[in-house]
Amino acid sequence: MPPGYPPGFSGRVMPRLTNVQQVPRQAWLTLAVVSAAVFMVAMEVTVIALALPEIRDAFAGPTTSALSWVISAYSIVVAALLLGSGWLADRYGHRRIFRLGLTIFALGSIAAGASNSLAMLIAARALQAVGGSMQYPAGLALLLSAFPPRRHQTAIGVWGAMGGLAAAVGPSLGALLIVIFNWRAVFYVNVPVATAALVLSARVLPRHPGDPSRGRVDMIGAPLASFGVGAIILGIVQGQQWGWASRPSLATFALGTSMIIGFVVRSQHHPAPLFDLALMRIRSYALGNLGALFFSLGFFALLIPLPVFIQDLWGWSVIKTGLVYAVGPAVSFLVAPQAGRLADRIGNAPLLIAGSICGMGGTLWYLFTLTSQPALGALLVGSVLLGIAAGTGFSQLVGATMHAVGSDRYAMAAAGRTTFFQLSVAFAIAVAFTLIGEPVGADATLSAYRSTWLLSGGAYACNFVLFAFIYPRQKVGEPKA
Repeated sequence: MPPGYPPGFSGRVMPRLTNVQQVPRQAWLTLAVVSAAVFMVAMEVTVIALALPEIRDAFAGPTTSALSWVISAYSIVVAALLLGSGWLADRYGHRRIFRLGLTIFALGSIAAGASNSLAMLIAARALQAVGGSMQYPAGLALLLSAFPPRRHQTAIGVWGAMGGLAAAVGPSLGALLIVIFNWRAVFYVNVPVATAALVLSARVLPRHPGDPSRGRVDMIGAPLASFGVGAIILGIVQGQQWGWASRPSLATFALGTSMIIGFVVRSQHHPAPLFDLALMRIRSYALGNLGALFFSLGFFALLIPLPVFIQDLWGWSVIKTGLVYAVGPAVSFLVAPQAGRLADRIGNAPLLIAGSICGMGGTLWYLFTLTSQPALGALLVGSVLLGIAAGTGFSQLVGATMHAVGSDRYAMAAAGRTTFFQLSVAFAIAVAFTLIGEPVGADATLSAYRSTWLLSGGAYACNFVLFAFIYPRQKVGEPKA
């Protein structure tokens, strides 16, 4: 989950509502419940990014790299459990797993708000991630089961739009919560939302008994890969403190590499893997996932640390930062539906090329215009360009990755894509905060942040090359095998 803009955001904000009378009332109620959960989870990312300076000050100034785990821990745990959670939902019932996910997410939110140390907060975020990993596949399954097949796109469009709306309003709402209360409120606000969704879900969600006949699957392979990447991220985050050639660093990188190799071996030999590595032989699927990595480095490595830069170096208030920070998500929210409609005619690749150009433009604009002195106009111009990049990136990457996947493997491929995206987000944030480090003085701070903007621009450039010259040409409207 995603990450400010959810990985599954379809880009359809105002679907055409025809034949409404043919959709059961319970289907709309189901849509309301699962959309509320998506809104809650998606809003958390932008709100937490805004609260990072307050969280740092509350815990006696942990290092910037350590602070990144408040966000990265969530992405890694979701990635580790997402595929398994989908199997659990099918095996034990969609409603049961969805409601269990809501409960765990609410408990994690309470623990996060009550945290008295950074370690406790990171652990609470991991607990939230356990609940989030259950809500995503179970919620989508409930939605598709409640709506007739001819109305699936309408349902998915509203569901995905709620995540985009959360990303747009999250910074402003989060800023108000922080100012009126404190940073703990950004976690506590989830509790009434989750509680209301639990009460309503008991009344309106359709019962799904599950399928006891579903056989055993490899519940170890996918987590091996996710935690292997997590170990490598730990090595990146702690590398400067431990020393890049020290025993702890080398051991952490070796452990991460071994776990990823273990995932490959298990997936190749297990009779029922959660992820079929044969999917990676589909060229568009493999390149689409590579594009997700580049996009994450371009977008999240810049946007997540940005509120810290604005508040620390420019001295802006949380409210002012939140209002300005909301511009990028708001632009994306407006652009994504138009990009979705255009993709039906021209394919995903041209839009990803255009978005990469806007991403490069936004990062170059920051590099040459932002200084240690506040500059609202310069910040807004870059935010608009990066918002366009996001609006033509998130949902289009989904389409580009899934374009040639057959319908018989769609569920596994989609879950695998989302897992890889979550790991890419965690990796991007870890690299960004490691590059920033602990600079002293305005000039050193500006230089540190410029290194992340340069990284972001380079990542967008890689995405441009990937989709302009390497990604296979799409035949728009071609049926899937």
